[in-house]
Amino acid sequence: MTFIILLAALAVAQSPAGPPSTPLESKIRALIAQSGAEVAVAYRPLDGTSALLIDADETFHAASTMKVPVMIELFRQAEAGMVKLDDTLLIRNEFRSIVDGSPYKLSEGDDSDLEVYAKIGKPMTLRRLNELMITVSSNFATNLLIEKLGVENIRATVTKLGADGMKVLRGVEDSKAFEKGLNNATTARALLVLFEKIGRGKAVSAAADKEMLEILKRQKFNDGIPAGVPPGTPVAHKTGTITRIHHDGGIVLGPKPYVLVILVRGIQDQKVSGPLMGAISKAVWEDSSQLSAISRQPLVSSYQLKSKADSHC
Repeated sequence: MTFIILLAALAVAQSPAGPPSTPLESKIRALIAQSGAEVAVAYRPLDGTSALLIDADETFHAASTMKVPVMIELFRQAEAGMVKLDDTLLIRNEFRSIVDGSPYKLSEGDDSDLEVYAKIGKPMTLRRLNELMITVSSNFATNLLIEKLGVENIRATVTKLGADGMKVLRGVEDSKAFEKGLNNATTARALLVLFEKIGRGKAVSAAADKEMLEILKRQKFNDGIPAGVPPGTPVAHKTGTITRIHHDGGIVLGPKPYVLVILVRGIQDQKVSGPLMGAISKAVWEDSSQLSAISRQPLVSSYQLKSKADSHC
């Protein structure tokens, strides 16, 4: 009898913790395993009916996904009357390292857009800088906006929105900070929270969030999440890439709108990491489409289902 009890205890100890994974989770975990990369995934319909979180609290270098909270802070300050979107900034290419305050400049060759460089010595509106920061991931526009808005204000807004896994320390291309490991960081859960707030009109206000959504829909880099959904499906998203880092996160505006965040670390070639994210995105789309179809069926039971972008541092 003692021997039987010991065998039973051993079986319990070796059994997997928690409920068995869903088919969607199994499929995505298989894709991750085949890739050999570190991947975090966070998925939830905007109506909150279901969720999938895979290593959602693992910390990654944020790359350009940190530009999302910069945009939110810009619209928050505009809503509060602290700035106007059509206010202008005189463009200058000089920033201060958070390490020692020493000056540094951004390089055209490391950036993804040259429009701001062509405007040095001239004014540009905050609205236009924000457009370039999000849609073509301009590093120059990002640093100018962070300097204008205040990094402490950006962090406070992130905390207020409940997205503490997003850590915005500085602008981009601060080499001294990069060498000391002082980098912007995020988790998949933090980005999920930020996009959910925007999608539900609760990041700033219904009007401001709608405008941010439209800007995110104009994203020019579409080899990640958009590659996994049917052509023409609107995706309001923001990408982020640096060496061996490739992220994408946003809102897929299909029949059942949902937030999806995919963070990838460990793949050198974006021609490999992009299709990986596309495959994960496709799996989520197919799962969401099935749930959407079920939700449209008549009630048959006691319940019914109720949605080159960055620098090297």
